[in-house]
Amino acid sequence: MPEEKKSKKEHLIHYANGPSLEEINGTVVVPKGKGFWRTLFGYSGPGALVAVGYMDPGNWSTSITGGQNFEYLLMSVILMSSLIAMLLQYMAAKLGIVTQMDLAQAIRARTSKSLGYVLWILTELAIMATDIAEVIGAAIALYLLFHIPLVISVFITVFDVLLLLLLTKIGFRKIEAIVVCLICVIFVVFAYEVALSDPNWLGVFKGLIPNGETFSSSPHVGGQTPLTGALGIIGATVMPHNLYLHSAVSQTRKVDHSDEEDVARTVRFSTWDSNIQLSMAFLVNSLLLIMGVAVFKSGAVKDPSFFGLFQALSDPSTLSNGLLIAVAKSGILSILFAVALLASGQNSTITGTLTGQVIMEGFIHMKMPLWLRRLVTRLISVIPVLICVAMTGRESPIQQHEALNTLMNNSQVFLAFALPFSMLPLLMFTNNSLEMHGRFKNSWIVRILGWVSVVALTFLNMKGLPGQFEAFAGDNASKSALATADNISYFVIFLVVALLVWMVWDIYKSNKRFEAEAAAAQSQAANTDKK
Repeated sequence: MPEEKKSKKEHLIHYANGPSLEEINGTVVVPKGKGFWRTLFGYSGPGALVAVGYMDPGNWSTSITGGQNFEYLLMSVILMSSLIAMLLQYMAAKLGIVTQMDLAQAIRARTSKSLGYVLWILTELAIMATDIAEVIGAAIALYLLFHIPLVISVFITVFDVLLLLLLTKIGFRKIEAIVVCLICVIFVVFAYEVALSDPNWLGVFKGLIPNGETFSSSPHVGGQTPLTGALGIIGATVMPHNLYLHSAVSQTRKVDHSDEEDVARTVRFSTWDSNIQLSMAFLVNSLLLIMGVAVFKSGAVKDPSFFGLFQALSDPSTLSNGLLIAVAKSGILSILFAVALLASGQNSTITGTLTGQVIMEGFIHMKMPLWLRRLVTRLISVIPVLICVAMTGRESPIQQHEALNTLMNNSQVFLAFALPFSMLPLLMFTNNSLEMHGRFKNSWIVRILGWVSVVALTFLNMKGLPGQFEAFAGDNASKSALATADNISYFVIFLVVALLVWMVWDIYKSNKRFEAEAAAAQSQAANTDKK
């Protein structure tokens, strides 16, 4: 036994098939028999780690640009996306708590080994796509705050692995507290800037009600339609890695699984934690859209990149009222924006690395230290950013900014691929009475809302793919280039649908076998009792 332990220590990468995030699984003791608020505080934290993904740098330009182009029309899209997120995250947390498996482990247990590898690669690509947005956001924040050249700033983002090393030494509860503090920084910054802008609150609340124009294909404003703006917000809001993460970190609380009431209490308070934190994410995304409408004059932001937004917040000619102009002259608005951008990037460093470990252990049973996992992922993610910076180095600053913004937006195309492969099995598992021990199976209303959400999001993501592939061809693409982009997107949609059918069939067969084995075991036990 000592020799086995020693061999594990000698290898950085080794086989793992234990509990999800084993080092922190069941390590946080929660109070029993205390009041509601005291108990909720004990369970609070995992929801914050998940909420970070709903307000990362990838969300910023979509929300602000949506506000610039269509005023408060897309507020309802942010609301709907947030409600769907609450539903999906509730199911993800419940899956982890009840089955003691994260989503990656559950999928791997119910699918073939070959499909497990395919889904692992697909999910890794989605995580790296998210990481590209974080690299760009953090590098630009360093450039804006400290005037560090972009290439050097990109390399500096690699060293956030040192931050992760430090965090792993201080305990998971403290990591949750740091994440909550960074979320509060982001919220306070945007709340302050929106408060100065004195928005039309009646228009804001009217915008929360969807209407026929919300998903319309006209008008075209700033190269966008309401439909493309809505798809951008949905794509940047509901992300697949959050479902894997939540199903894992929901298991950090110590639960007596032999006591059904303790499991039920954990599910209930984890849901409260998740919904409160996702409500904060909804407020942040709403503030970003309101910024696009109220902070800036209509159509004033010509450059929707982080550079352009930073510049616009310090340019009196782009701002909407005298109070904002007076504050902007001090430079505080733009500095606060860059600070919030840096905070968002650092938050995503923590959650992205944990998610990467979850899917690697779950799908292919491979484990490596968190710092090494982060280093490998970040080094791969900086390559396209460095190439983009190098290729646009001799062009004008605006062209370089637009190229980085386009890279960030185009990288999100992988999220559209990966999302159905996390949503669909999550719904199938939590709808299964045997899997969820009967009591914790989704209620009929959750099943209906779940299927509507999964089908709608999958349809909208697939519908938006041709436009995302056309974006790769550039602004002045020829008709033949656009036709080629469309054909590639249709082929990709066909592959996605075929892979979904393969996955659903694998899970269905596995569930039937699981049910037959359980029925046989129950029958054998009954016969034994009779004897």
